[in-house]
Amino acid sequence: MEKDDWASMTTAELWQMYDEVTATLSRRMTAEKAKLEERLRRIEGTAGPARNEEAVRRPYPPVLPKYRNPKNPAETWSGRGKQPRWLKAQLRAGKKLDDLLINRSSAQRRRRTG
Repeated sequence: MEKDDWASMTTAELWQMYDEVTATLSRRMTAEKAKLEERLRRIEGTAGPARNEEAVRRPYPPVLPKYRNPKNPAETWSGRGKQPRWLKAQLRAGKKLDDLLINRSSAQRRRRTG
């Protein structure tokens, strides 16, 4: 179709053409999406356990707390992950991580590592 043909068409004819084009595009996109999803299912089927099945994780030993909040001894932190708010506040107040360490006897340390 040439540019002159579009210029000579009425608004109603252009809208009809627009509706036909969008319907055709919608059908093709749906068909393409179905093909891609089927391909993905085949790939996932050969790649290992499905998403619904949880992979078995190895057991991790419990992590003992390493730091304690002096203002509230119930609040502790193992030193892993994000720093808790109370720890950040203590550090801003001028304390050092070493000041917040939990003192352990040597027997407790050996048991944790062994």
